[in-house]
Amino acid sequence: MADKASQGTGDWTSKAEKVHGLLRNLSFWDADAQALPVDAGFSVWCRYTEEVRKDNGTIYLVGNGASASMASHMAADLAKNARLHTQVFSDLSLITAVANDMGYEHVFSEPLSRRGGGADMLVAISSSGRSPNVLAATRTARRLSMTIVTLSAMDLETPLRSAGDLNAWLPCRTYGDAETCHATVLHHWMDLVEIPGAGRIPG
Repeated sequence: MADKASQGTGDWTSKAEKVHGLLRNLSFWDADAQALPVDAGFSVWCRYTEEVRKDNGTIYLVGNGASASMASHMAADLAKNARLHTQVFSDLSLITAVANDMGYEHVFSEPLSRRGGGADMLVAISSSGRSPNVLAATRTARRLSMTIVTLSAMDLETPLRSAGDLNAWLPCRTYGDAETCHATVLHHWMDLVEIPGAGRIPG
């Protein structure tokens, strides 16, 4: 039997260098399909976030599978460390009710249509950029005049990359690489908007 450690392809250094190269090729695009320098893109994202905080709005985060876990993770971090109102649609009863009665495409857009508003932000995460329920959420958010930030990968022409006011895209070709890079992008955003000392007990 082959040693389990030898069954993978490549070594750790090669993997790390690959991810580093992908992250260095992160690009941001605005609603007019104009490319932004990466740091300028994060600055715009931070400005949007500060506007949500100032207006006492809510940041909604949506995604499927690993992207759903990232949405939940960032919602918790933003609530605890940035003192922002956050919401994810992860309640199993709600998901199954909407999926059963209306179709899985509507599991985010239906509850968002009843809760979102102009002071809010939608962060839409999809590795492929083609998830019907994530795209439906962006259409609902647009109708509600919400600020929309998207994260996608794979094909440069993915529909999600043109669905937001700000769109982050990575040239990843596998879901694992896209998920790893999206997590890094989300954490960098979190680091930029956190409030020093928030989430810690004084003393």
